[in-house]
Amino acid sequence: MKFERSNVQNIKIRPLIIDDFEYILEWSKDDTFCSANDWEKNRDVQELYRWWQHCVNNVSEDFIRLGIELDNKLIGYADLACIRVNTAELGIAIGESILWGKGIGFNASICMMDYASKQLDITVFNAETHETNTRSRKMLERIGFKEVSRNGSEQYLGTESQLIQYRLSL
Repeated sequence: MKFERSNVQNIKIRPLIIDDFEYILEWSKDDTFCSANDWEKNRDVQELYRWWQHCVNNVSEDFIRLGIELDNKLIGYADLACIRVNTAELGIAIGESILWGKGIGFNASICMMDYASKQLDITVFNAETHETNTRSRKMLERIGFKEVSRNGSEQYLGTESQLIQYRLSL
């Protein structure tokens, strides 16, 4: 299946590398990013580096994390989690909050879904976001995801928020 991308064309997904840590360190200083992605604030640099090594070297049958690159710079990551037969959960994190709302998440999601459908034969994508995360909700709906349930709640940007589950079948 070929997905249509919008105006941000220089986005690609690629394997993570240890040298990307400089970007991770910067993201860890962005309080808005940390709050939105449940990252601990003021994280110890050594501990953060060990976590990044794990992300880079992680090999799992049911989880894939790839980097999102824009103009040769790592700006986020895309996940496929709970990979089972033809189904996976899509997750996206854009590391610099100043880049939010510019169509990058949309294009990165399309890239990751294209990869998943071609390389892994994924035909059903699940996603979850917070009710108060209107950008994420609009992005998922623009891609074609449909709300399937509202189960659970958790903190998002300091406020308890209902979780919304979405699904898209190709």
